[in-house]
Amino acid sequence: MKKDVFTYIIGGKAGQGTKKAGIAAANFFTDLKREVFQMNDYPSLIRGGHNFSAVSTSTSKIYSHYMKADLVVALDQRSYDIHKGHVSKNGLMVYNSDKSKGVDVGIPISSEAKKYENSDLIEGVSGISVLIAMVGFDKKKLDEIIKKEYGRNVEDNLKFAHAIFDIATEKIKNKVALNQGDKKFVLLSGSEAIGLGAAAAGLDIYFAYPMTPSTPVLHFFAGNGKKLGVVSVQPENEIAVANMAIGASFTGARSMVGTSGGGFCLMQEAFSLAGMVEAPVLFYVGQRPGPSTGVPTYTEQGELLFSLNPGQGEFPRIVASPGNIEEAFYLTAELLNLVWRFQTPAILLSEKHLGESSMSVTLHPHKAKWAEPVLHKGGQYKRYRYTKDGISPLLFPPSDMLIKWNSYEHDELGLTTEEADLVAKMHDKRLRKQKSLVNHLKKMHTVNIFGEAEPLIFTFGSTTMSVLEALGYGDLNMTVVQPIYLKPFPVWELEIFKGKSAIVVEQNSTGQLASLLREKAGIVAGASILKYDGRPFNPIDLANRIKKVVKVEC
Repeated sequence: MKKDVFTYIIGGKAGQGTKKAGIAAANFFTDLKREVFQMNDYPSLIRGGHNFSAVSTSTSKIYSHYMKADLVVALDQRSYDIHKGHVSKNGLMVYNSDKSKGVDVGIPISSEAKKYENSDLIEGVSGISVLIAMVGFDKKKLDEIIKKEYGRNVEDNLKFAHAIFDIATEKIKNKVALNQGDKKFVLLSGSEAIGLGAAAAGLDIYFAYPMTPSTPVLHFFAGNGKKLGVVSVQPENEIAVANMAIGASFTGARSMVGTSGGGFCLMQEAFSLAGMVEAPVLFYVGQRPGPSTGVPTYTEQGELLFSLNPGQGEFPRIVASPGNIEEAFYLTAELLNLVWRFQTPAILLSEKHLGESSMSVTLHPHKAKWAEPVLHKGGQYKRYRYTKDGISPLLFPPSDMLIKWNSYEHDELGLTTEEADLVAKMHDKRLRKQKSLVNHLKKMHTVNIFGEAEPLIFTFGSTTMSVLEALGYGDLNMTVVQPIYLKPFPVWELEIFKGKSAIVVEQNSTGQLASLLREKAGIVAGASILKYDGRPFNPIDLANRIKKVVKVEC
């Protein structure tokens, strides 16, 4: 069983600062050179409801939060009721005695907060005071955190933090000592990693209409675009988003789009347009539970099969999904490079769990691939020149030569045609590009394989993190196979797994990855472990389900 894991949960209403307290705790653990995974859970409400942040930390690699906590801070009665079952055997529940009745340690958080302006907003600070008191640090460390994380009204925050710290220090008897780690990491959210990866590959402009869980990438570029050289644009709707990105790529701008399932539905015609005009545009699709509006602030992997065939007609599509936040950085850069190399749209498929969670990472920006197109080098320019690999060199305005992108079927110059032989020739050109893309992917790393023992676990996307953590927790010796690329599907790397004992773990109700494996690679899993309640896997529960399935089914 994995040791040295410390988990902190803070719960309360929207507007009480639980997410901020979770971030502050995660940064505190990072300063101790410990590895961290932080997850935020919240309904689609601006105020009220039940929000919580779960932060797990260890001196060794950690891929997931845990829902058995060493310390729970409950700011209201609902949080107490929900999380009292999440306190570990030797853990501690600290609750707001002004709003809750319970056992363990009650602290009058609201009474202390009312001495200051915006008393509801300041209550989240109490979670940090309690944490620092429990792990045995002093007020000097608490002051460092408050000044760093709560700069607005810092004097009030400091006074309030001190008052709660004094009460907590007196009441908390079972303190926990945290070991320091030996390596300093960077704490990044999945959305930050995606943004940085795109910028490292030369992204010029990011288009998005706000839609959870892709919105944090838009916020990232809005706040950091000047430093990174990336313009962020929020048009009037998703249709405009996709079409503006195609238009920007016509001028030579490296363009990217961000959305979620509902928004991507609206982009279908534009996605097909990108296939026809051969526009190099990267689409980021953050999955949440559907259909329609679904459960907008939670997570799922229900759009795998949808993402493989967007848009009408036949043209090359690329779909890839990162298995963790570090991989999100490199894969985003890699996909931006591929869309420019092959002049066709690609989808970076992810989930709320990856996009809005944070974890410790080590990044090497120089390893991110810079997007490099094939450029016209002289002679008459033909936008859709027939080439052996199906890739026609690009030329951008201003130019004296004709540069014509056409949504209608076209000839090499881009002029509209309905002549049978030209229609077939242009189809053949796109098919050659598809073959070139597959041949190129065969030289790349398209599947992650962790371990060597059977049985196998197939998974994809952020569920990979949950599976790896579950195996570590449960001392399970198995091999995890994570296809990074989902279209073209890397059957050449999966051939060796045919006929082997396998299970599939994914977050949808119909087993979409299992279907893909069976259809494309001839791999038939003995069992599937599915979860589709909008919440990510808890590694303890997942480890138990894997043990049960392996024993019974494989």
